[in-house]
Amino acid sequence: MDSRNTAHWLSHLPQTLKGLRAVDDRWKQYRMGNLTVPQIVTTQTSQLATIDWDAVVCGGTLGIMIGATLAQRGWRVVVLERGVLRGRDQEWNISRHELNELVKLGLLTEAELKTAIATEYNPARIQFGDSDPVWVRNVLNIGVDPVYLLETLKQTFLAAGGTLAEQTAFKGATVHTDGVEVQTDQETFRTRLLIDAMGHFSPLVQQARQGSTPDGVCLVVGTCAEGYTANDTGDLILSFTPVQRQCQYFWEAFPARDGRTTYLFTYLDIHPDRIGLEDLFDDYWTLLPDYQQVDLDHLDIKRALFGFFPCYRESPLQYPWGRVLPVGDSSGSQSPLSFGGFGAMIRHLARLTQGIDEALRQDCLNARDLSLLQPYQPNLSVTWLFQESMRVGMDQTLAPDQINRILGTIFGDMASLGEATLKPFLQDVVQFPALTKTLLSTSVNHPALVAQIVPQVGVGAIARWLPHYSALAAYSALYPLAQSLRPLAKQLPEKQQYRYYRWLDALQYGTGSDYEGAS
Repeated sequence: MDSRNTAHWLSHLPQTLKGLRAVDDRWKQYRMGNLTVPQIVTTQTSQLATIDWDAVVCGGTLGIMIGATLAQRGWRVVVLERGVLRGRDQEWNISRHELNELVKLGLLTEAELKTAIATEYNPARIQFGDSDPVWVRNVLNIGVDPVYLLETLKQTFLAAGGTLAEQTAFKGATVHTDGVEVQTDQETFRTRLLIDAMGHFSPLVQQARQGSTPDGVCLVVGTCAEGYTANDTGDLILSFTPVQRQCQYFWEAFPARDGRTTYLFTYLDIHPDRIGLEDLFDDYWTLLPDYQQVDLDHLDIKRALFGFFPCYRESPLQYPWGRVLPVGDSSGSQSPLSFGGFGAMIRHLARLTQGIDEALRQDCLNARDLSLLQPYQPNLSVTWLFQESMRVGMDQTLAPDQINRILGTIFGDMASLGEATLKPFLQDVVQFPALTKTLLSTSVNHPALVAQIVPQVGVGAIARWLPHYSALAAYSALYPLAQSLRPLAKQLPEKQQYRYYRWLDALQYGTGSDYEGAS
């Protein structure tokens, strides 16, 4: 092997290299089916003697947002963070109209929002193989400074009366009939509701899923570095190589405050022989010079980025216990094409804040009522077919450029249909009219290409997809009717009002009708 591999390029970041290998070991456990299932949530039929909190939020990095909105509404909230609540140095990319949600919810002032923006660029490129590039503006073109943002959100939370427990690691929970006893390595918290914001690898998620194998995974590696000669535009998704290692490689690139961030990612199934993260990083170093037209020796690597994101068809996740609610990546409320995280959390923040507030006020905290806060969303489920069309089975033989040709054609068709079709999809929002127009355009104009997709993804994948597509159509038809009934909802008993509004939310978000767009 070339001595100038990942160990060489990250030799000046020994802790990062150690962290990469630790995550790679976890990825291997997934591939080999060696996951241990924690049993840290238990139930009791007794009541708690005292309840001190309305909500305990576990996981401060993204949980501080939901903690702050609930504290502002007068609830007794504590946010638990196993370390110090501090943002990472790497910017979070998002679109401005999405970021404005934090101002609408009163979490940031306009001045604070302006300070939180570290970088802004336009335009961004989408390109596959030798297809024509598609350029878009105002999509994921804002780089947010997480250090400043989380510190500001922390102060907003504390000013609203919230309590922050740092260096406090979650250890387990006992669900009683009237509340939850949350055990940590510091003390015990007794609360009406436990909110899990600990992410994809939350122990509660692992227990709820009982070791089930993910239906897909996104592997990603990358760096932020100085030394690039061109750093004015970005790439939302780009591929310039054929299938290799039974993977189709995709790239993202964003200007950053201290250089340029470049990611290499790929979609996979769970197979023991799949590539490891360090091997993927080795390919990153090999391909980066061609991708960015740069000499690696001229780069100053500031930090390395890596991870894997398991995704399940049975998402969003609904916990079997009452008084326990997953939010953010814990819930899986993002499509299998998305990394989740910051953008997915912000998209659902207003909906979750309102829903949790009503659940607490009306005592709708049993498992059935809380499951309505993470409902089935057909517009997320239909994207599974896209992920399956972007990956290669370990024993599958495809033409080396087949995936690039398919994606180049589909995105070209979407672009020709206009921004109203393309832009929502790029921000993890699928809408029935746009999807249907794209499918019709591709089927009519490129029937031979469609004939290649079917054997690639398999008849089973098509059969699984059709019910979700039908549900997306049905939800899209029902949403205007449900909206028209809103004035009548006030005549319902409170708990029925809660369930009606959650049904309305499910229709709105499940059809992508929450998308406001941006110019």
